Amino acid sequence: MAKNFFDEFPESTKKIWEAQVTKDLKGKNFEETLVWQTPEGISVQPYYSEEDISSLPLESIQQAQAGKKTLNWQNRPIAKFSQEKPSNKLFIDILQNGANALIIDFADTDINQIDFVKLLDKIKLSDTPIYFKTLYNEALLSTLSKYIHYQPKGGLIYDSLGSFFAGKAKIDDSTWESTKNLISQCTVYPGFTAITIRSDTFHNAGANAVQELAFTLATATTYLDKLSDLGLSIEQIVAKLEFSLAIGPNYFMEIAKIRSLRLLWSKILEAYNCNATSCQINCQTSYFYDSTLDAHTNMLRATTEAMSAVIGGCDSLTIHGYDAVSSASYNEMSERIARNISVLLSDESYLGKSLDVSAGSYYIENLTTDLSTKAWDLFLDIEQKGGMLQAFETGFVQTAIAKAYEQKVELLKNGKVMVGVNKFISPKDTPRQAPAQADTDTHFLANKRIAAIFE
Repeated sequence: MAKNFFDEFPESTKKIWEAQVTKDLKGKNFEETLVWQTPEGISVQPYYSEEDISSLPLESIQQAQAGKKTLNWQNRPIAKFSQEKPSNKLFIDILQNGANALIIDFADTDINQIDFVKLLDKIKLSDTPIYFKTLYNEALLSTLSKYIHYQPKGGLIYDSLGSFFAGKAKIDDSTWESTKNLISQCTVYPGFTAITIRSDTFHNAGANAVQELAFTLATATTYLDKLSDLGLSIEQIVAKLEFSLAIGPNYFMEIAKIRSLRLLWSKILEAYNCNATSCQINCQTSYFYDSTLDAHTNMLRATTEAMSAVIGGCDSLTIHGYDAVSSASYNEMSERIARNISVLLSDESYLGKSLDVSAGSYYIENLTTDLSTKAWDLFLDIEQKGGMLQAFETGFVQTAIAKAYEQKVELLKNGKVMVGVNKFISPKDTPRQAPAQADTDTHFLANKRIAAIFE
């Protein structure tokens, strides 16, 4: 019988490794020297082995990731509406050059004044998913029902709670009735979502990963509770719901965040006795970490953020152009580069060939478990306080996020590197002017960029 080459080496366990490292540290404390504490309060070990995953709920974690519908993801950029014909030309150009889905941002344009025949000319919504961001959702659906005589794909970018938390909308009984009507209207379109629960409301205010997960999930359960009270089934609501996660540059943490969302959402649906397994996740690269200083460095951040998104298992990916925070108009070059990042990850890096790329990784499986545990504890704390709306009204959410934001600011001021912002700054760079941030009532969550403190 052939001898295994590795049989010549003695068995090495993690305990043996730690003993040797402790000896090499010559009296220094192992925990203080080598164990890293994340801002979320998670202890990250310097080394992980197979022993570290033996006690993890791997089956539950990996089964939750199986809820992803396809191996690949939608390349879903955002395009702002201007006028029907030029916008239609822009949309078609985007879809012919890398994108296979699209978000149309109508801002405050009155939907009733738009000629959708011209706007969507040569775009078949049954083949190409189109997502609509507008203040006039019911009018949009009414218009689409007259214009479309087949099953459209896509959905509405609509989050009434997110708008409320940002101080942009009020919440009352009519809000829930309106949301119920949107879901009911979209029921005839199986591939069309009605609600997009956006984590960037918390992310852009400075929330850490634990807070972002817990507050996003607490927002989702608020929708489940309010809408089921109005007669909709949990299955009806879940089928029309999409999560949109903001993805920052903390590479492994962001991978774990997406996987944790799927795990915890499956846990919540189980508590509601819901048989649905849908957890549709759109990931967007972060505005919070974008800079107007040395703006091309934003491409580097967007690339690592996009990699985290697809390795974490996103269903769709929205990558912002490197000058998105400072350019008021469409920049063809920056948007093309953004789209091509997704194409490179899919077609040249082959990351779209596996359902759960990081499954079995000793580090990521541990990080997913630790992050899920802390996010779940915070989620339960919010539920004990009466739910997300009550926790927000009492200021609990705002206070927690403000503390996390200040922690991030302090880290940047005291040595944490943000390339092109607080270190490796280009002496030839002329800072681009970012649009002025709208004043936000201190009770609500402001839309921030952390690089602004150095600009």
